[in-house]
Amino acid sequence: MPSSTFNPLCSLRKWGSFVRFSHTIFALPFALAAMLVAARDHRGWPGWKTFGLILAAMVCARTCAMAFNRIVDRKFDALNPRTKNRHLPSGQVSLSGAILLCALSAAGLMAASYFLNPLCFYLSPVALVLVCFYSLTKRFTDYTHVFLGIALALSPIGAWLAVKGGNVSPLEMLQMTLLAFAVVLWLVGFDIIYALQDYEFDQSHGLRSLVVAWGPKNALGAAFLAHMAMCGVLLGFGLLCRFRLAYLIGWLIILACLVLEHWIARRRSLNWINLAFFRLNALVGIIFLVIVAVEVIFQGGFKLR
Repeated sequence: MPSSTFNPLCSLRKWGSFVRFSHTIFALPFALAAMLVAARDHRGWPGWKTFGLILAAMVCARTCAMAFNRIVDRKFDALNPRTKNRHLPSGQVSLSGAILLCALSAAGLMAASYFLNPLCFYLSPVALVLVCFYSLTKRFTDYTHVFLGIALALSPIGAWLAVKGGNVSPLEMLQMTLLAFAVVLWLVGFDIIYALQDYEFDQSHGLRSLVVAWGPKNALGAAFLAHMAMCGVLLGFGLLCRFRLAYLIGWLIILACLVLEHWIARRRSLNWINLAFFRLNALVGIIFLVIVAVEVIFQGGFKLR
């Protein structure tokens, strides 16, 4: 086949790789878990339309944020040996194409929010600003990981509001807040681990993070504390939701995964860090979604319609 021939599948793979579409798995399980808990006391399964719109909003929000990140960081990516072969620095994707994808994804999020409910639609521009703002924070604050955590924590909040709209009880507000806080702590912990890879580069180019500010050893200690605090918050969330045995078993597995992640991260080898960052954190999200789904089903709130 001539190289000039347009191949839709190859193009789709290229753009999916550009925004690391496979990493959507990090945020999605917490959003879907929030959806299930919100729907449990509201009307059971929220319906396939609502589920599809939540999924579309999540994918669009993350795609917009990731494209924006690649656009604003393209010059640093070109200088970093680890990232110089990414799509924009290497010319696999044009800057105009990346900007168009970012804009279309933002429009997609707002459109999905519009069809969910008025509250989600009114809040969608705020969500877009927050998820994109993270990409600029490494230029002026050491706490860039916290901003990324807040951006990711919007996913369970958004899913909850997609189901309930403004009809959220004080107890649900507390549950939703706890889950969002757990996501922030989770993200802070594993993003510090991820930042270990670029410690020397960030230090020499004036980019900021807790790894640069505190050094790898102290930053890893902070990451471990964040993950242990996350486990405490998740336990509180489960108690507020009246979850029982299945949740407790899953919680113990999540705790074990996080401890293993930190044991691996201390090796500071690129391959080991990728294992700790990608596989174990993906597993944490999947386990959380499964145990929440099991508890909701056992409590009789999950009814397909």
